[in-house]
Amino acid sequence: MIDTTTYRSRLEEEKAKLEKELLSVGRRNPTNPMDWEPVPQEVGQESDPTDRADLITHFEDNTAILKDLEIRYNQVAAAIDRIDTNTYGVCSISGEEIEEDRLNADPAATTCKTHLNA
Repeated sequence: MIDTTTYRSRLEEEKAKLEKELLSVGRRNPTNPMDWEPVPQEVGQESDPTDRADLITHFEDNTAILKDLEIRYNQVAAAIDRIDTNTYGVCSISGEEIEEDRLNADPAATTCKTHLNA
């Protein structure tokens, strides 16, 4: 059986960092708190087409960054949930225990090394 204390601590620390990063480029969706949405940069009366294009590019960049951060955030949150339900460290494909070195490399891992690319 895996001692989850260290993994929980690492996961909660990563989750807090991810939330901070997510808040730098987005906000929680008010209609769905489990979802994040990008926020546009403050805008004024940009009459210059270049300024408007820069704002659009910035928003698109935030959207891409947010997507990657949100995926990882959900993986980390799911791993914490697995700790809470005593299913942490079990391969989602084979049901075998996930190797300790695999969990050390990625505490949110859902598969053992055999099923890493499955």
